[in-house]
Amino acid sequence: MIRIPFTKAQGAGNDFLILRHQIGETKIPESLPEEWVRQICDRHMGIGADGVVIVTVPSGIEGTDAIARIMNSDGSEAEISGNGTRCAAAFLVYEGLCGSSMLVRTGAGDKRLNLMYQKENRFIFEMSMGNPVLNPSAIPFLPPMAVSEPVIGFSLPVGDSKQVVTITSMGNPHCSVRVEHFAWDWQNLGRQIECHPYFPNRTNIEFYRVISPNEIEVRYWERGAGETLSSGTGSCAAVVAAILNRQAENPVKVQTLAGNLHVRWESNGIFLTGPAEIVCQGEYFLSSASQP
Repeated sequence: MIRIPFTKAQGAGNDFLILRHQIGETKIPESLPEEWVRQICDRHMGIGADGVVIVTVPSGIEGTDAIARIMNSDGSEAEISGNGTRCAAAFLVYEGLCGSSMLVRTGAGDKRLNLMYQKENRFIFEMSMGNPVLNPSAIPFLPPMAVSEPVIGFSLPVGDSKQVVTITSMGNPHCSVRVEHFAWDWQNLGRQIECHPYFPNRTNIEFYRVISPNEIEVRYWERGAGETLSSGTGSCAAVVAAILNRQAENPVKVQTLAGNLHVRWESNGIFLTGPAEIVCQGEYFLSSASQP
């Protein structure tokens, strides 16, 4: 049996298990087998989480304070998670491994996080998300008829219907759908769009309702995790979609089922501000039968 130390954290209801990979040790590798991740994230047989963040504090990488690898609850690897990266930052500050400003390397590039507030185990960070990707081939979004312009108000065939969507990337692919309310089976539509053949790497989906030019409400269907209470990159993508469609303007408050996130889109990129909380710490017992 292997004992895996973990820290559980949540950012606006999006929960993650933070595992520290220490160079030279074999207990927690830089990435985990998919089966391990599925077991650990299982809410009945494991600890339970939307995903796992493997954090490494490197030596010899100038300017980089930490590396964060994101694993979805289905075992697949994600390029980035806004909420997950904030949770990793909370862990790094809580453990005294980083200061109040840090550069975290993700699969979508280096992200700067600044600590805005801390009280005990609760934190608020502002995170520089970079510029949204609007080039369809770079997202990637590959419909049969090649599209070279930003995909705004695109009619996406889904089953027997067509959905008006806006396609972007925050380092991971997103499909944003404007809705009037949430009293319908949006989860089923999210499930269908996630694996749509136009998205070779699958996609995240956010359904957003415009409340005012500076406020939207969002529901999330995340690639590899399903329905979640919130999403950092999803909130950014929804705001980008609303601004591109002239439905919102800076700054934008994003209502999620677990609290508010704040997004602004400036000339130098997207900035996401939101909470992160250390929930608990402990050890996960990985049985020998689960080991590769």
